[in-house]
Amino acid sequence: MDPESFVQSSVLLLVAAAAAVALFRQIGLGSILGLLVAGVLIGPYTPGPSVTGHVEDLRHFTELGVVLLLFVIGLELHPSRLWEMRRALFGLGMLQILLSGLVLALYFRLFVAGWPVALLIGFSLALSSTALVMQMLYEQGEIATPHGQNAFAVLLMQDIAVVPMLALLPLAAGTGSAIAGSVLWEQLGLIALMLAGVIIAGRYLVPLALDLLARQANREAFFLVTLAAVFVAAWGMNKAGMSMALGAFLMGMMLSSSRYSVQIHASIEPHKGLLMSLFFVAVGMSLDLSVLIEQPLIFALHLLALMTIKVVLIYLLCRQFGTTHSGAVQVAFLLGQAGEFGFILFGAAKMLGIIDGAIFTLAVALISGSMLLTPLMVRIGAWLAARIPDEDADIHERFRYQSEGEQPPQVVVAGYGRVGHTIGAVLTSHGIPFIAFEQDPTLVARWQAEGQPVYYGDIRNPALLAAAKVEQAKVVVLTIAETRASIEATSLVRHHAPKVTIVARARDLTACDALFRAGASRAFPEAVEASLRLAAETLDGLGLADETAEQMVQQARGGDYAMVRSEVGEQPAISEQQDAVN
Repeated sequence: MDPESFVQSSVLLLVAAAAAVALFRQIGLGSILGLLVAGVLIGPYTPGPSVTGHVEDLRHFTELGVVLLLFVIGLELHPSRLWEMRRALFGLGMLQILLSGLVLALYFRLFVAGWPVALLIGFSLALSSTALVMQMLYEQGEIATPHGQNAFAVLLMQDIAVVPMLALLPLAAGTGSAIAGSVLWEQLGLIALMLAGVIIAGRYLVPLALDLLARQANREAFFLVTLAAVFVAAWGMNKAGMSMALGAFLMGMMLSSSRYSVQIHASIEPHKGLLMSLFFVAVGMSLDLSVLIEQPLIFALHLLALMTIKVVLIYLLCRQFGTTHSGAVQVAFLLGQAGEFGFILFGAAKMLGIIDGAIFTLAVALISGSMLLTPLMVRIGAWLAARIPDEDADIHERFRYQSEGEQPPQVVVAGYGRVGHTIGAVLTSHGIPFIAFEQDPTLVARWQAEGQPVYYGDIRNPALLAAAKVEQAKVVVLTIAETRASIEATSLVRHHAPKVTIVARARDLTACDALFRAGASRAFPEAVEASLRLAAETLDGLGLADETAEQMVQQARGGDYAMVRSEVGEQPAISEQQDAVN
């Protein structure tokens, strides 16, 4: 592709994606459906301008977005939490694959010749879309909910199941005798080696490298090392015959306990969002509309059967595993589509001669079509779930995952030096959950060693504010000593979380006024506060009652330190907006 053509294609893709997302979000259908529709419109199978005819190559590249998505999810999931999910992972997940695969195979056996082809179609379509479902759960903040956790467990089991399914394809083609014996053991040994490598690197090597770079304040290298670690883990698992996304997930899970986890999340998030958007566009481009034109009824029948069979079976299985009616409905409608791994399985089957071009085209169209319908299906599932009474549901079930030591922090502390640590100690003594960020990696290591929730990060990074979910906190405390940095942080936090209370540390009254203008709810000048405390102790030394001394301090603070300002000739600079905030 020449440079001019590349630029034109890029402009067309970005303009179409941006317009579709803006329109679909405006009418309440969500950004993912907009991206899928944009892909259909600029794909090679529709009249009008097309980005590229090499849709499969584009989709392979944009699958890096899926890799980053699973890495980010791994960052938020501690290994102990994964062990708690083992029943849903190995029970619900495995049964879903087996039962859905067999029932779908029985259905497609009516339309294809031979059980090997029917089983291939059935088990390939039994896999749901990790990228689509996890992105929707992530955007809606529902990953930690019971139905989100069940859906995630099933998807993770499906990612693992891709390995034996790919290994069995040569057997279906009649060329698989070499899979047994020494070759199988070599493959298993390679998988074990890569797993060990990812775990060791994520647990020890990568944190050491990040710690060194953080001490040098080398942010560019910090990001690049993180990105390299993710892609090396994905590449290693891919070489072992496993899912790239699985490798990235394991690396993220290993780094979840690192003191740099929130900063890593903030660094990766913008790039993940861009690649995921391109991935959904590429999936939309994969939909071959000629299948609809040539066999519209057959295509519609297959699509209806696919989604109906999966929704019904997943609902029944979830109920057998103790999920509430509403939770089972939400999981079923979330996982009712076929997934991106089907592209890989059908592509490999076509190369081996198991299926012909017509079946491959139909299968790809079914996967793309089911993914296109998923946002609407999820809305239907949520609507039904809201109207199903759950007599057996615990009223506190939706907070089950937070009650296990995962409460959202009520306070965010920026800067954990002497002042920040004092505030943290007071919050801890009152049982108030908080999270703190500090740019000095030595301090972060020290306080984390003592069990404090302190992480490496700069509160002036907008991506960090999003990763830390600052908008969910009640109070943000800024203990940053440097005035300009504190003002910048105040402005960013106020823009990101308009309703949060911001309490800031200031050097003097001038800095205090600047913080108010930037959006602080409260600002306390250190020099003035220290002077007031000394004045109170002076009155106490003169024999005046404690109540009198405290009343004097409160009077001095009143009117934005009006008493003190009158002595030094300063005027308060509290805007009407600040009056409203206070």
